[in-house]
Amino acid sequence: MRELILTSAPHVRSGSQLKNIMYDVALALLPATVWSVYKFGMPALNVTLIAIASGLAFEAIALYMQRKKDIVAITFDGSAIVTALLLALNLPSNSPAWLVITGSFVAIIITKHTFGGLGYNIFNPALVARVFLLISFPVQMTKWVAPNGFGADAQTAATPLDLIKTEGAAGIEKITSQYTNLDFFLGNTPGSMGEVSGALLLLGALYLMIRKVITWEIPITIMATLFAFTGIFYLVNDAEYASPVLHILSGGAILGAFFMATDMVTSPMTRKGMIIFGVSIGIITGLIRLFGGYPEGISFAIIIMNALVPIIDKYTKVKKFGT
Repeated sequence: MRELILTSAPHVRSGSQLKNIMYDVALALLPATVWSVYKFGMPALNVTLIAIASGLAFEAIALYMQRKKDIVAITFDGSAIVTALLLALNLPSNSPAWLVITGSFVAIIITKHTFGGLGYNIFNPALVARVFLLISFPVQMTKWVAPNGFGADAQTAATPLDLIKTEGAAGIEKITSQYTNLDFFLGNTPGSMGEVSGALLLLGALYLMIRKVITWEIPITIMATLFAFTGIFYLVNDAEYASPVLHILSGGAILGAFFMATDMVTSPMTRKGMIIFGVSIGIITGLIRLFGGYPEGISFAIIIMNALVPIIDKYTKVKKFGT
């Protein structure tokens, strides 16, 4: 006679472990990270290494202060490394060390462990760090470098979105005369380390989808909504508003949609909730880019919607079986 075992849900598990998932995300980010180092040179490598080292250090300090067991194992579970890589990709390649370390502190200590650690944080840690740095140190956070190739002399330049925000129609004309859509796709434009290769970011995102780490609902709805929203204004007045293709390929739209908005801790659980989440991020991003004070809006949009995830989950949750 078999023993009857009663357990709570979930009864069907995927078999995936946290460490495997985190290192899958880190592996997916690796091609774009390596390419950014090639395009921006040693300063980009320094930013990446400082972000990882300081992120792991703050993770260990936070775990020690909480008197956690297995500090080394938890520190290297991959979550701090993923946060560090995302933070690095959101920064200018010439960021000073103190700026990177400050960002790691905000991401790991304040945003992650203040709420109880991994699984309890309300907001995406790397995005909160980016927004904090942008508001607190706007000069350092907007000192963009043109990608000239490894070993080349760095030259500061405005990003396409910066030109659109500051110069309007004249900025759009400059962009279209200097860059092609292929330049945007391959990352041959000034910007953060995470803007240098939409192609490699999409390759990494495809890997995560194949591995079933992320699903299509959030990133595809963000991209489709942003494209449609900005496309409406472009059709109305293509002299005053940039093309929707530019909005998709420039800035941090791809990085944010596929690697940050899909964070399982800070995104909705249901498919309907994910679609609502993605559409809202796309609209807010478009509103900020077209009418807000900042040229980029994906970071603010994701953080705003992170705060609304509990409400989305509440009203989109699946009904209990039999009710």
